[in-house]
Amino acid sequence: FYRKAPRKLEALARQARDEAYAPYSNFRLGAALEARNGEIFLGCNVENLSFGLTLCAERAAVVSAIAAGVRSFRRIVVVADSDEPVTPCGACRQVLAEFAADLEVISVNLQGRIYRAKLSELLPRSRAGILNQPEARTRAKTAPKAALPRSKKKGKHM
Repeated sequence: FYRKAPRKLEALARQARDEAYAPYSNFRLGAALEARNGEIFLGCNVENLSFGLTLCAERAAVVSAIAAGVRSFRRIVVVADSDEPVTPCGACRQVLAEFAADLEVISVNLQGRIYRAKLSELLPRSRAGILNQPEARTRAKTAPKAALPRSKKKGKHM
């Protein structure tokens, strides 16, 4: 849905976008991450010749906040030069969900079009997975323990 973005956050995300390092794609992105305590952390994308090493603006903002000791967030504004407002990529969604599954995500393009969503809508079930499988924990608790081979000396395990 479309509504206005908070002016200060949008202006800061636009400024961060101006600092992006994107010599390969020329697709610059800026982000302003607002903590629950009101602090704002900025990020911009930083490309690398090895594209897999590229850092997205959203993750850069999270890293900045974590380095400052902040781990609780209210919303993020992302600004890009695109026809439609872009939302965070899957990797950024997962990193953001680590700290704020209910985060408000506000995407803005340079023409002023805005898209808002809750992170939980963009990434449902963000905590369901390997570390959150009750069946695996139950099996581990009830599975018989394997006998460990013993060395020739009494009471010592190999």
